[in-house]
Amino acid sequence: MSEVSSVILDPVAATSPDSSALTASFTQADGGVLRFITAGSVDDGKSTLIGRLLFDSKGVFADQLDAIARAKYKRTEGDAPDLALLTDGLEAEREQGITIDVAYRYFATPKRKFIVADAPGHEQYTRNMVTGASTADAAIILIDATRAADGTLLTQTKRHSAIARLLGIRHIIVAVNKMDLLDWDRDTFERIHAAYAELARRLDIPAFHVLPLSALKGDNVVTRSARTPWYEGPTLLNLLEALPVEAQARQRPLRLPVQWVIRHGGSSVADFRGYAGLVSSGTLNVGDAVQVQPSGVEAVVQAIYLGSEVRQQAQAGDAVTVVLDRDVDVSRGDLLVHTQAPAQVERAFEADLCWLDTQALNPARRYLLKHGSRVTSVKVKAVLSRRDIHELTEVASDEPLKTNEIGRVSLAVRDPLPLDDYAVNPGNGAFILIDEASNQTAAAGMVRLG
Repeated sequence: MSEVSSVILDPVAATSPDSSALTASFTQADGGVLRFITAGSVDDGKSTLIGRLLFDSKGVFADQLDAIARAKYKRTEGDAPDLALLTDGLEAEREQGITIDVAYRYFATPKRKFIVADAPGHEQYTRNMVTGASTADAAIILIDATRAADGTLLTQTKRHSAIARLLGIRHIIVAVNKMDLLDWDRDTFERIHAAYAELARRLDIPAFHVLPLSALKGDNVVTRSARTPWYEGPTLLNLLEALPVEAQARQRPLRLPVQWVIRHGGSSVADFRGYAGLVSSGTLNVGDAVQVQPSGVEAVVQAIYLGSEVRQQAQAGDAVTVVLDRDVDVSRGDLLVHTQAPAQVERAFEADLCWLDTQALNPARRYLLKHGSRVTSVKVKAVLSRRDIHELTEVASDEPLKTNEIGRVSLAVRDPLPLDDYAVNPGNGAFILIDEASNQTAAAGMVRLG
C-alpha cells in the first residue's frame, strides 16, 4: 500500500485504528450545513446517486416522483423511477442522458442540512465542475466499478480529484458505484481502492474514505447492504452526516470586502455613512481597530448593522453595514481588515489558473481581474508551468493554457490588491479573469504568495 494509506480511513479492516476512530465519530452529530459536490467521469452515476439520496431520505415530493415517472426520457425499466431526472432538469440533459450544467439540490436529515451540487462529467464542462466545487466542504468522487475493474482510473477521475485538491476541499469520499453489476466482488473493490490510494499519494490528498455502493439499487447509500458483509464502514449518508464542518472562516483574519457605500442624510449633522459587504472571514466587533486596504487608512468600528438590527459583533457569512468613528476614504472594492492582521498588498504575484474559456490564453489580449468586489486590468506576464493530468505532475511550460488546463502563471495588475494565499484564506485568495472583449469568464484563479 502507498505511504498515504496510513492516513486513509480503511472501511474494510475493522481492526484498524483509523476505522475504529471513524466509527466512534459517527455517534456525534456536528449538525450545521454541509455543502458537497459529486464529481467523476461521464456515466459514473452522479445524478442517479443524488436522486437516490433525495429519494431515500424522503426529500422528494409526490408530484416530483409522478413527473419523472411520466417523463418521456425515462431510462429505467418497469415502475422504477429514473432518479437521475431529479437533477437533470435541462431538456438537452434529459434527451442525451448527460449532465451539462451544475444542478443544486437541498435536503435535510434529523442530523444535518445539505446543499449538493451535481457536476457534469464531460471534459467539455470541466469549468462547470470548478464552479460547483469552489464552495464545497466535501467532494464525492464516483468511480464506475465496471470501467475501473482492472484498477485503471479514468482521466476525468484524475482531473476532478486534482481540482478538488487544488481548491482545498478537505473531505474526499470515493464512491465505487455499480458494484451490483460485478456481483459485489471484493477483489475488484480492493483494486480500485489501491489505485485511488496511489492517485491520492501523487496528488498529496492527505485522507479519503472509500465505500462500495449501487446508486441505482440504493445499496450502502442510505441503508446498509447485506450484499457487502466484508464492508464494515458507514453508509454514504452516515458518512456525510458525520463529517466535521469546522467554522474555519471565522478563525481566519478579518476580511470584509466593501460592496456598497451607503449615504443618506445629506449635509445634516446626523448624516449616515456606512460600508456594506459580506464578511468573508474572521470576526468583527464594535470598538475594533480596522484598516482600509489598499490605502492603509485606519479607523475604529463605531457600529455594526445587520439589516436594521444593531449588532455588537459580525462573523464570517454575515452581510453587514459597518460605521466607522470618523470619515475616511472608503470605496467599493476596498477591504476592511483588523489593523494587526492586514492582507498582503501586491501588484505582481503568481497564481494557479483553471482555464475555462474556449479561446486559449493569449498574453496579448486584454483581461480584467475580479477579486472580491474590485475589478482591475491585469497582464499575464508568463505561463510558468502546467499540470499534466495524465502523469499527475507539474511540468515547466510556457505554452498558453487551453480549455480545462491547469497551470501556474505570473500576473501583474494595474491597481494594488490586498491578497492572501489561497491555501491560507480561500475567500481572499480567489479571483476570476474576464476577457475584456467578449466579457466571458476566462479563468478561475487561486493566489499563491511566497
